[in-house]
Amino acid sequence: MATKVSLRQKKISKGRNSLYLDFYPPIPHPETGEPTRREFLGIYIFEKPKSAIDKHHNIETLKIGESIRQKRENFLNKPEIYSQYEKEQLRKKELAEQCFVEYFTKLANKRKNSNHDNWVSALNYLEAFTNGSLKFGDLNPKILEDFKEYLLTTKSKRSNKTTLSQNSALSYFNKVKAALRQAYKDGILPFDLNANVKAIKAEETRREYLTIEELNRLVKTPCNNDLLKRAALFSALTGLRFSDIQKMTWGELEYINGQGYFLNFTQKKTKGVEVLPISEQAYSFINGTENPKEMPQDKLVFEGLKYSAYNNKHLFQWIGASGITKDITFHCFRHTFATLQAFENTNPVTVQKMLGHKDLKTTMIYYHIADKSKRDAVNKIKLDLT
Repeated sequence: MATKVSLRQKKISKGRNSLYLDFYPPIPHPETGEPTRREFLGIYIFEKPKSAIDKHHNIETLKIGESIRQKRENFLNKPEIYSQYEKEQLRKKELAEQCFVEYFTKLANKRKNSNHDNWVSALNYLEAFTNGSLKFGDLNPKILEDFKEYLLTTKSKRSNKTTLSQNSALSYFNKVKAALRQAYKDGILPFDLNANVKAIKAEETRREYLTIEELNRLVKTPCNNDLLKRAALFSALTGLRFSDIQKMTWGELEYINGQGYFLNFTQKKTKGVEVLPISEQAYSFINGTENPKEMPQDKLVFEGLKYSAYNNKHLFQWIGASGITKDITFHCFRHTFATLQAFENTNPVTVQKMLGHKDLKTTMIYYHIADKSKRDAVNKIKLDLT
């Protein structure tokens, strides 16, 4: 039975209709092998063209869609009229017509939690730069460099007054680079375009931390939210992120006689599987039995711990009551752990593993802060003030 291929439209955002092919009967999906009736072409027309340019765009795009439809129908019903080379060229041409922005949207929708939000933010800037449409065939190093420059000079969509920060631009551009890598793996891009484009350089930021004296003051200072206080001090003694402390269950903790406490967990941010030693002092802040296996294994260790403006108020009040004037957030307790380890000359690779950093360069930032050689150097020059 011959396969009938029809060119159809589906309404999408911003007054546009996306063009797709409708197959009857269904054909096997090229990736899953499951029967499918639809193949989106990654091109669109305006539902209600307002200008001569929009009308011309619609006419030309419909011609392209019809051309693809005809070739696809011939390919399915008369494969003998195409050589293997022609089939491959046709496949490449169809891939080049797909929309990178739509592909990026699908990748963003697969992400979860904060990572999803970051991808959506990157998508907003990509849509603004491309007007919502960019064919894979039009991707090249120049247009990616132009997008990089756009991110570094555009206004932030949150305030619309200040320029987007360099580290935010870096984060959003990295999402585009990740999408390019995935498109290469998926066979949409014929080569790894991502490898030809350099990332935006990270801007060094001040990493606020607490001294051991300040930490001890916090231990002795009452807090309106005891759960938050215990979680913060636990972070300072382990280097764990808020998200990993919040989701930690008793089943992830274990006590080994003669070795001490351990946390076996998957980092929420990086998805890395970690085994982290926990000091007895750190364990004392979680209010459990001596053996964590005696606790309900699926229950949260810091049950009720939340990140909100209300809880942040308790954090700021606690820090202020201790006499500390630094701008301290919960994440600063993780910075504190890393910086104090650097001051104690702990092996950087050990600290890297404990923090779960993929790159040692990230860990070495704390060692620049605690560089004792700088202090020794400035003390070598002394004036005779007598």
